[in-house]
Amino acid sequence: MSTPFQQRFRAWIAAPAYPWVTGGALTAGAVAELIAFPASVTTTIGVLVSSASLMWRRSFPPVSVLTVAAGLLGFAGDVSLYVSIMASGLIGCYTLGRSRVLHPAVTVAGGALGALCVNLVHINTWSRMDLPVPALWERGSLSLFAESLLLTVVIFGAVMMGDAVRSRAETRNERNLAQAQLIAIERRQAAEAERAAIARELHDIVSHSVSMIAVQAESATYTTPGLTPEARDGFQQIAGTARSSMAELRRLLGVLRTPQDKEDMVLTAPQPTLDHLAELVQQHRTVGGEAELRITGERVPLPAAWELSAYRIAQEALTNARKHAPGARTVVEIHYGTDLLLTLRVHDDGPGPVFGPGLGAGHGLTGMRERAALVGGRLSAGAGPDGGFLVEAELPWGTG
Repeated sequence: MSTPFQQRFRAWIAAPAYPWVTGGALTAGAVAELIAFPASVTTTIGVLVSSASLMWRRSFPPVSVLTVAAGLLGFAGDVSLYVSIMASGLIGCYTLGRSRVLHPAVTVAGGALGALCVNLVHINTWSRMDLPVPALWERGSLSLFAESLLLTVVIFGAVMMGDAVRSRAETRNERNLAQAQLIAIERRQAAEAERAAIARELHDIVSHSVSMIAVQAESATYTTPGLTPEARDGFQQIAGTARSSMAELRRLLGVLRTPQDKEDMVLTAPQPTLDHLAELVQQHRTVGGEAELRITGERVPLPAAWELSAYRIAQEALTNARKHAPGARTVVEIHYGTDLLLTLRVHDDGPGPVFGPGLGAGHGLTGMRERAALVGGRLSAGAGPDGGFLVEAELPWGTG
């Protein structure tokens, strides 16, 4: 957990003015250092260029190559190492690793070569100053190159630190991107599940009600005595409008339904239960269908999802019976098993399956199978053993 000070410090480092302020401050320090300790023209140019170039290190990271090169040049022009050169060189090497202007190995190799060149210049300077400098082939001559070794180690450390910070930032960005993608996928899946729920409820509620309107309007033209031609036409128009509405609903369901519609979902809105089955069967009788409700076993209150799934399956099965087997006798059987299994059977004595192999492609049977699967059950639909059409669902609730 970052402290407020750390957060403010990081915000300051990320500010656009940071490289200009630090580069300008280091340049001002270099000028003061050169005034206090005058140097040769080569060293003066190297110190000033190395420090001033840091102001562009964020907007143009390759300028750090100039920073390091100028620092090495300034150090080569004088046997003394200025503090400003040391600071700007370290910052330049860090920037090269942080921005990965070159591969770290190339950067370190170039820095080591520059350090060796500086060391050779210093060896030549020491010999001209009449200092005891052993020849390169004499014993102890390797100690002359301790300077280049030390510079190489410092350059290596600064470059590797910058590269490590870069790698850490990339890893953090990749993690944030992956989290954002995961959140987007979860939201998309939630939206698809919601679309599946809307499609299922539209089919089960609206389609069922509209089909009843169509059937009642059609039957009213034949069962209501004394209808005038205008009234008969009106009923026919109602039935036609209802059928058109059902066609539009089917097209809407085709848009709403996607391959991801079978995702598990939690139903939270108040919904019908098995206690409403008697009303559902009565509605079926009202529109001219013959239906019977049989309940066996001890009534057990089930979880809301199980109650709703069983009710919707029965509702869809009765709707299909009215559409494909008008006038047929339909029996709805509910059995509460002692083995924590609810069995639902809807059987009619109509002509049986009439759609052939493509029977399971409709939204109605698809929705029934989905509802059964949502609660861990199974559903079968097809020809009954004694003819007609049979829908049978087994919904275990013991593991719910």
